[in-house]
Amino acid sequence: MDAALIHSTLVEVLQNIQATSELECPPLGGGTKPIEELPKFDSKIWPVAIGMLGAKLGINIANDVNIFRQDDSSIALTIDEIVAKVVAIVEAQTVVEPKQANAQ
Repeated sequence: MDAALIHSTLVEVLQNIQATSELECPPLGGGTKPIEELPKFDSKIWPVAIGMLGAKLGINIANDVNIFRQDDSSIALTIDEIVAKVVAIVEAQTVVEPKQANAQ
């Protein structure tokens, strides 16, 4: 899956959430850290954003994966880092799914 598509879809999802919540949405670039820079973008909103992103991209992002933070830490990721994380998730699914289909 193309990183540019993931990037544009992620930005769209974040802008949609902020607009729906009637909250300010600063310009979103590759260096933007949504957790730190989007008003009220917290642990109640992350799962919604992750679910919306997965649905729009047609991919499955596990419920226990927070794409907005580094794994096992509280360090916020930039949009570019989030895109890279989603690309890795997509690539892992692409490798696993054909094996599952052949096993059945």
